[in-house]
Amino acid sequence: MQDESYIKRCFDLAKLGRGSTSPNPTVGAVIVYQDRIIGEGYHQRYGGAHAEVNAVKSVKPKDLPLLKEATLYCSLEPCSIFGKTPPCTDLIIRHQIPKVVLSYIDHTPGVDGLGVAKLRAAGVEVILNVLEKEGQRLSAARNTFVKLGRPYVILKLAMSQDGYIARDNQAQLWLTNSFSKRLVHKWRSEIDAILVGTNTAAWDNPQLNNRLFYGASPTRLVVDRHLRLPHSLALFDGSLPTYVYTQEKVKTPSLDSVNFVGLSQEKSVPQQILDHLAEIKKIVLMVEGGATLLQEFLKQDLWDEIRLFQTPAIVSSGIKAPPIPVGHDKQVYHLLQDQLTIIHRDRVLSATAK
Repeated sequence: MQDESYIKRCFDLAKLGRGSTSPNPTVGAVIVYQDRIIGEGYHQRYGGAHAEVNAVKSVKPKDLPLLKEATLYCSLEPCSIFGKTPPCTDLIIRHQIPKVVLSYIDHTPGVDGLGVAKLRAAGVEVILNVLEKEGQRLSAARNTFVKLGRPYVILKLAMSQDGYIARDNQAQLWLTNSFSKRLVHKWRSEIDAILVGTNTAAWDNPQLNNRLFYGASPTRLVVDRHLRLPHSLALFDGSLPTYVYTQEKVKTPSLDSVNFVGLSQEKSVPQQILDHLAEIKKIVLMVEGGATLLQEFLKQDLWDEIRLFQTPAIVSSGIKAPPIPVGHDKQVYHLLQDQLTIIHRDRVLSATAK
């Protein structure tokens, strides 16, 4: 139980890095000596020190000798490769930390169990899979990216009590309350890219930025196969990088911060978008609608998580929500009258370490 408590602290620390570490994972680390935390840290930003490094740096000088008798807890396997920073396994071995407790494996090529093997070869005791499911979900974006070669896909939608997500007369429809809206903006601060379809962009004129929470805004994406969206829309205001996916040829793009990406007819639109995002190292995508686009991702099995708001509103007619998959793990929360259901598609990604 003590191991689980310290791993939970690692999770809490790791979440502080959301929105700043991509395409690296969010990671938290805690150093414990005789049931006393003597150091802790998290990966704060891409290119910066890793969680283990920051945890060791936080140890007070008088406690540094205790590292040789301490336990390092970490939400994810320590890296064993040179990247932006040196391997964290070398740091652990150099400081002679005798025991490491981990929640989940980092599937990055060159790590993927080899970090564990390196530590064990140096005489470090390594315990794996403490709160494994929680650790898997925390690192799912990075592991999905390196194992499947695509971003982690979140489908987000809000529907009325009678199952509608939009009107059919092109009128804007707002369903969720102000608390749910603020939560959505928090999510936007944690992801890399956000996608809408042509009708959603035209009817709702969304800004797709983060205005109600701390942190950055995601890169904006819109599907506009035939370039029929007017440039007066908020998506084209030049305030954020924006990608337009189209089948039309663009000769002289003149919009600030807007990039046009060609679509072929030989591959599905969702797959082409994910391929492009992988190329530019965007590892978390949120799809906000509309119904047709959401259905395409569902039909092609290109989703990892669904965030569904169900509201007390009665719409009576309009565009129905796509069928939601069943048989997956889910959590239900309430924000006043709104009900939020989060559905996880937990994929088994094989690892080297046991």
